[in-house]
Amino acid sequence: MSGLIEYGWVVVAAPCVVAVVIAAVGGWLGRALPAVASLGPATLVGVGAVYLAYARPGSEPSGSVAWLASQVPEGLSVGWRLDPLAAVMLLTVGVVSALVVVFSAAYMAHQPGLPRYYAAISLFTGSMAGLVVADSLLGIFMAWEVMGACSYLLIGFWFTRPRAARAAMKAFLVTRVGDVGMLTALALLWAELGTLDLDAVFAAAPDMAPPVATAAGLLLLAGAIGKSAQFPLHIWLPDAMEGPTPVSALIHAATMVAAGVFLITRTWPLFSASEVAMTVTMAVGGITAIGAALSALVQTDLKRVLAYSTVSQLGFMFCALGAGAWAAATFHLVTHAAFKALLFLGAGSVTHACASRDLREMGGLLRSMPVTGVTWIVGAAALAGVPPLAGFFSKDKVIHELASVSTLWTGVLFAAAFVTALYASRTTRLLLFGPYRGSATPHEGPLSMWVPLGVLGCLAAGAGALGPWLVETIGGHASALDVGIAVIATAVAAAGITAGWFVAGRERAAMGEEPVAETGRERVRRFVAGG
Repeated sequence: MSGLIEYGWVVVAAPCVVAVVIAAVGGWLGRALPAVASLGPATLVGVGAVYLAYARPGSEPSGSVAWLASQVPEGLSVGWRLDPLAAVMLLTVGVVSALVVVFSAAYMAHQPGLPRYYAAISLFTGSMAGLVVADSLLGIFMAWEVMGACSYLLIGFWFTRPRAARAAMKAFLVTRVGDVGMLTALALLWAELGTLDLDAVFAAAPDMAPPVATAAGLLLLAGAIGKSAQFPLHIWLPDAMEGPTPVSALIHAATMVAAGVFLITRTWPLFSASEVAMTVTMAVGGITAIGAALSALVQTDLKRVLAYSTVSQLGFMFCALGAGAWAAATFHLVTHAAFKALLFLGAGSVTHACASRDLREMGGLLRSMPVTGVTWIVGAAALAGVPPLAGFFSKDKVIHELASVSTLWTGVLFAAAFVTALYASRTTRLLLFGPYRGSATPHEGPLSMWVPLGVLGCLAAGAGALGPWLVETIGGHASALDVGIAVIATAVAAAGITAGWFVAGRERAAMGEEPVAETGRERVRRFVAGG
């Protein structure tokens, strides 16, 4: 077991080797293609689990290789290091990636170009692993850019469709805007410190001149805003829905959009040196959380509802980061990976059965697709913050940490939580209840689609109980549940769910399915008229 930890670099090498093998001989692998593609994510899960189970406290195995030694007088190196934060992220990325591959075995079975699809997913997984275990800003940036290239390939997988091709290009270009900021931050730190090694940068951070610290923090924030689709660089993410739905689950739950939150968490000693950068982060997160939630409320495309939901939930994480609660942000990142991957794969199961993403063409699916329906309800309830599901604990942890820093943004997040529960309830009623409005014949997919939904449903239901352990493991402070905030948050979720149910009822009435319920004034008028 200890040998697996000592060679932790295999979390990057294994997925990349798998990607090369699939690209080279994938056409001859046939039905074994998904099994081969799952080897990369399995490596991440294995290394992350073994580290958390067997590593000694304080043990951080690492390694590095020299790079550009002859061109740069001081030399540069690219290396890796395993620590508890990296191990937790490897588990998160590995589990979601593995389940996406399993789900894809049926969902993508009859699509052309499958070697290209699985090779890109494997490389995507490897690049996220590289970001997680990198021991320098140089290594982080290299993995960051490979991830951007993979997102282009996967969003534009159906490149013959003009909308998919445009969406891939839009995602690539918009995220590059943030990447320029991140690259500029690296240049600034190199000019100021002569190193990009994380430990050296962190050691020098307290002594940096305030303007330099602020500039570095804001430039890193620009990179995070681009990758995590925060305002004003959020515009690429809804269009990214043109990619295959399992890809959406991977991008939105565990890889690309999580990278921005992880970047700030990993560089926290540097980022926290600037009060300005933290304040701006909080404002960006708050604006994004409420703005994207309101956008999700008015969507009729099922995947675009979930896309805006992802943007909004990442806003919660950015608010926590701005308040200094990086451990709470990581906790919410992990629970969000579970319930958002569940919802996206549930959406994939629905579109696979109904040949549509339009909520106006759905309804009644709980009867014809009970596995998808029940797991969807679990995911939507976790998203809405219903106790005792995972989203309840992590979202309340974020709001609890923020409450001691900013009353304004705490109020904004409560408002965003209300709207979140509202659109989750509205979408669920339009999707699962009432008569079916489509033209296809809804049916459950095969076992390879059920299993990921079941596993993620269990995680979305129970992962919140791991909160104290997770927070302490990564070096945060595990505080007791704030009963006052929990009561308010539960009431907000209940009010939002109730409002969303009635909003969906009005929409169904407008589609001619059922009469609009009479108001009290209408009943009085009918009584007076003798009706």
